[in-house]
Amino acid sequence: MENIKGAVHSIETFGSVDGPGIRYVIFMQGCKMRCQFCHNADTWKIEEPKETAEEVLKKALRYRPYWKDKGGITVSGGEPLLQIDFLLSLFQQAKKQGIHTVIDTCGNPFTKQEPFFSKFQELLKLTDLFLLDIKHIDDDKHKQLTGWGNENILEMAQYLSAVKKPVWIRHVLVPQRNDEDEQLKRLDEFIKTLDNVERVEVLPYHTLGIYKWKELGMEYPLEGIEPPTKEQVEHARKLLHCDDYNEYKK
Repeated sequence: MENIKGAVHSIETFGSVDGPGIRYVIFMQGCKMRCQFCHNADTWKIEEPKETAEEVLKKALRYRPYWKDKGGITVSGGEPLLQIDFLLSLFQQAKKQGIHTVIDTCGNPFTKQEPFFSKFQELLKLTDLFLLDIKHIDDDKHKQLTGWGNENILEMAQYLSAVKKPVWIRHVLVPQRNDEDEQLKRLDEFIKTLDNVERVEVLPYHTLGIYKWKELGMEYPLEGIEPPTKEQVEHARKLLHCDDYNEYKK
């Protein structure tokens, strides 16, 4: 599968918040979600794949001395699972090199229908960790916030738990959208049903990507909504019991 091509948006060579250690982060192009708070709206458009997995890995390996034993490669987006064949090719080759692999996903493409599900099961064997973004626990409010429901996303979380694949749960905290105590408590109860969660992160919404919306000629839907305060973030972390998870204790 060395010649499978992918549509890559950009690269971060020294990522420190996208999995354990120092990461080489590959941002894929294309996403079907339309999150109101998205700071990378320029990654939404589906584009023609141009780079082979072999070419992408070759570039990544130049930076391997920075990873040492604790880092590796993270594939983010956009939405990487939209390009699952490319992921399979990339990770097959990465594993031959002994590289730690991470996928950062919102779970939107997940389905148990074929051919996706068989490919996903194969991908699990090649992936060391998933960073799973849960935007909102309520299905209706998830649709308002992202344009899509969350049933299959929660199903993916449950499946990863069933097969004991390590997961970090991430929740972008957006005032007036998904920061209600009731919903955070519901999210906390859902996370407690999972057996594979190593870490829970509250990521504060920020406005650094507004200029991209304007450059694309789109109206920014959260105009006037300020990022959460440190106190609001800490309150959300307490409701989600973030400190109870192993990665925070290390």
